[in-house]
Amino acid sequence: MKIRKAKSRIKIAASCVIALICVVGIGYSGYKIYEWTLDSIDTDEQTSMINEAATTREISDNDDTQVISSGEPDDAPYWKYLKTNLLDVDFSELRKINDETAGWISLSGTNINYPYVQTTNNDFYLKHSFDKSYNTAGWVFEDFRNKNDGSDKNLILYAHGRNDGSMFGTLRTILTNGWRNNSNNFVVRTANDSEMALWQVFSVYRIPVTTDYIQTSFSSDAQFEKFITMLKDRSVQDFGATVSGKDQILTLSTCYNSKERVVLHAKLIKRQAK
Repeated sequence: MKIRKAKSRIKIAASCVIALICVVGIGYSGYKIYEWTLDSIDTDEQTSMINEAATTREISDNDDTQVISSGEPDDAPYWKYLKTNLLDVDFSELRKINDETAGWISLSGTNINYPYVQTTNNDFYLKHSFDKSYNTAGWVFEDFRNKNDGSDKNLILYAHGRNDGSMFGTLRTILTNGWRNNSNNFVVRTANDSEMALWQVFSVYRIPVTTDYIQTSFSSDAQFEKFITMLKDRSVQDFGATVSGKDQILTLSTCYNSKERVVLHAKLIKRQAK
């Protein structure tokens, strides 16, 4: 009889523990959903504020426009993309909000059209918004190792892949047929204080978490060309782009999930000093 009572008490205690774990789990999940929602609202508000503060305009080529060629054949897609206008941005009002504003990024066929920031590490803007307030949505930021003096071989931008499509949330679309079947999407435009630039996409892929594609400095053109070959070999599509060891490239990286990343690489094909 005593054994039965003891077993019954154990079962009741176990049930209480399980119930408590469930309640805590539900409460934690509810809190995270609440936090995510608040951060999304704040991100939307900051995006609206930025759109009001920033002045952007398209710029046609002129005598100061520099065209960068890797020896593309006459029928290469490169010649089509060269006709794309550059994007100019006045950062003066944005700098009043964040003095770490480094530039602007716009990717065709996605919602990516934001100013990006840069600080002394790659951690701060994972959990801080454009105005530097705490926000788990983070912001679009440039690798702290990039110099922004025109010499960067690999300019790297990061942001969270938000499910609501904000930040780099729509970067996932580069893996879909809808995005890849429209060749008008294969250009990226950036602007900073010194220049406006146009980039041609040459590689997109999804990969388990690794750091081998976020290298910023190279000992030689030969080493960089080997690096580019690795990136092109990973691509889920051949974009018909010629890339050499003398080129400069742009890398966009975001999370697909906790174990994988979505990555885009593009090469610089046109720039104009401001």
